[in-house]
Amino acid sequence: MSRLSYSHAIQTVLLAIAVLLPLVIGPYWTHVGAIAWYYALLAASWALLAGYAGQFSFAHMAFAALGGYASALLVGRLGLPLPLAIVSAILLAMVMGALIAALVLRLSGPYLALFTLAISEIFRLVLVAEDEITRGMLGLEVPGFFPGSSDRPYYYLGLALVVLSVLGMNLLLSTRVGLFLRAIREDEGAARTSGIDTTRYKIFVFVVTSGIAALAGTYYGHFIGILTPNIAILPEMGLVIAMAVIGGIESLPGAVIGAVVVYLLSESLRSYGEWRFVLLGLVLILVQRFAQNGLFPFIEKLGRKRLPSQAKVAIGKTAGGGHAG
Repeated sequence: MSRLSYSHAIQTVLLAIAVLLPLVIGPYWTHVGAIAWYYALLAASWALLAGYAGQFSFAHMAFAALGGYASALLVGRLGLPLPLAIVSAILLAMVMGALIAALVLRLSGPYLALFTLAISEIFRLVLVAEDEITRGMLGLEVPGFFPGSSDRPYYYLGLALVVLSVLGMNLLLSTRVGLFLRAIREDEGAARTSGIDTTRYKIFVFVVTSGIAALAGTYYGHFIGILTPNIAILPEMGLVIAMAVIGGIESLPGAVIGAVVVYLLSESLRSYGEWRFVLLGLVLILVQRFAQNGLFPFIEKLGRKRLPSQAKVAIGKTAGGGHAG
């Protein structure tokens, strides 16, 4: 069994578990699982932006908020059909992403992080201040996708969005664009010298991930039924980053797993109050100590060590005759 096929086998098993889980768990954990898919979308798209393209942005939650608020306002104020409102909200986020990227992506490192942090905070303050439109901290009511009170349809919708988004991002990474993004991450100057239009590809990946973040925000808003500016606070961005790092910042499935594990763990520790954040911090430290590349690559590595000797020989031949994807 090759490394790639082993990884696919793990992902298939985990997907099967995710599909069957609502059949054996109660309504509360189905609700928790549906929210976990929201964070999984954010963590995976941020992993694409930071882990593969090397663009450490703090504006991700602002685009999630923009998607959620825009969709709700287009439906509630302008009376647009829900599907059209969602598509319009995602396109708006992508346009805003392109404009912001054109301004900030000539920066790098801490300058990029600080600039996007400022943009995110400015957007949150606008949501608070424009209470006649957004209702400020009172919260903007958002219509649901499905009739009835069951969370199971949202759970499966969220799962489908995660699977389709990860497949789309993996497809992107398998193209020449993916190679260029990795080259920019490793050495932007060398990539530019090689003839790669680094600014163009940085803007492109920023726009793509802005759209996915907005998709996550629309899903979350229409599921929860109310949006407040707290969706864009800095701790939420920190949580998404921690999820991606714990799962594997250079692994899209890993970022999804990290989001699910961290959110489920957070809910399990809710009875500990503020101490749960201390415990989550300890988890992050332990992962960085014993699984520096994240949980999913660590699980893959452990599984390959347990493969039968013939499978190990096959893996050795694969490693010798090809290249890692």
